[in-house]
Amino acid sequence: MKCQKCRQPTKLHGSLEDLSPAAFNLLVGSSANHIPPDSSFAPTSKPPYPLDRRDTYDKASQYASAPIFKRTIPSRTSPRHSTASSKSIYQNPAESYVMLTQSQVTPLHSRQYSSGHSQVETLHVQDQNALSHQMKTSASLFDILSARSDIDHPICTECTDLLLDGLTKRLANATHERDAYVNFLKDVNASIPTEFERETAEKEIRALKIEEEAALRELQDTEQQRAEMEAEIRGLEEESKALDEEEEEFWRERNSFSLRLEEFQNERDGVNLQYDHDSRQLEKLQRTNVYNDTFCISHDGYFGTINGLRLGRLPNQPVEWTEINAAWGQTLLLLSTIADKLSFTLDSYRLRPMGSSSKIEKLDPPSSNGDVKVTTLELFSSGDLPLGRMFMHRKFDQAMVAFLECLRQLGEFVERTGSGVKLPYYIVKDKIGDSCIRLAFNQDEAWTRACKYTLTCVKFLLAHTR
Repeated sequence: MKCQKCRQPTKLHGSLEDLSPAAFNLLVGSSANHIPPDSSFAPTSKPPYPLDRRDTYDKASQYASAPIFKRTIPSRTSPRHSTASSKSIYQNPAESYVMLTQSQVTPLHSRQYSSGHSQVETLHVQDQNALSHQMKTSASLFDILSARSDIDHPICTECTDLLLDGLTKRLANATHERDAYVNFLKDVNASIPTEFERETAEKEIRALKIEEEAALRELQDTEQQRAEMEAEIRGLEEESKALDEEEEEFWRERNSFSLRLEEFQNERDGVNLQYDHDSRQLEKLQRTNVYNDTFCISHDGYFGTINGLRLGRLPNQPVEWTEINAAWGQTLLLLSTIADKLSFTLDSYRLRPMGSSSKIEKLDPPSSNGDVKVTTLELFSSGDLPLGRMFMHRKFDQAMVAFLECLRQLGEFVERTGSGVKLPYYIVKDKIGDSCIRLAFNQDEAWTRACKYTLTCVKFLLAHTR
């Protein structure tokens, strides 16, 4: 047999193999009664059937068409019982079978077997007859059950579980809908007013009618007041029109005045902007020092610089003598400019700034015949030869010592006239601060430091001349 849902072969329960007439009637009779809902049919959390059977069931239910033959089985006492019993699940020719007799199955010459073989054949035929009787009984039982319900039998265990799930859901929905109707009926019955509530409502209606009459009288009075107010509003509107015309004339005069005021304000703002610009320009010019722009003294790491020219040299950073000579020329020019600005005359020295070949003239005291001896000191060097270093830089050292002397004299003059202002580094002969200005018997680091101190003092004097 096959399941009427998924069309899969199914095996009948062993209790249906030897079904007695009393058991048959009991099953048929129980199918006619309605089975009350029981909690035992509630689906469990885990279905007792495989998941692939659920897919097969859904496909069979989705694409299943209407049955060709509807099995309607009348009662067993009906004269048409024989006809109905013949309409079973085996009406399909592919699923039917024909019982053959022993003569049809066994060839002619095989009938001459011994009596032992005949007894075996007889038992085999009896088993086949019993099996046929069981199948007919089962088919009749399933036909009767199918006729008394909307479900075609037989169905397999998996399809039965799926069917129970669907019926349980339908039962839950029906129960929920029934509960909703019951609650609605309770609400409707509870909303029916009582005699006391009806009397209370009638009293409220009478009180509302009285209030309505009072409200109507008040409305009439209000409408009369409204008519008076409308007449007053018309008078105020005429007055408002007159005021609008007066206001329009006022705004015309006001706009004309605003235009004249705006022209005046624009002219005033222009004058103020020009005044502010001129004031800022004047302040900028007052703060401007042409000497700072002409002689920019700064530093580049360990070196002091003037106008970007490094004054000094180090073993790891050798500076060309052309740059050093140019830096001394700028420094001498700055010192000469400061002296001229302060109207100061150096004692026994004259400064000759000539760029990279600047010189300082030393004036000796006049002799007995009145002649003045002039010694020219060259503030530049032509090279650096280690073997003849002492003799090569002797004149250069004398010129740098003379420069320090001139710087000292100018610093003392500023100190006397500048309210006790002193140079940042003291100068004693050939030393400025703790460093010697001579190059012959000095290291490059000490000489570079002395040159940096010299530029610092010159910058101090430059700041004082503003």
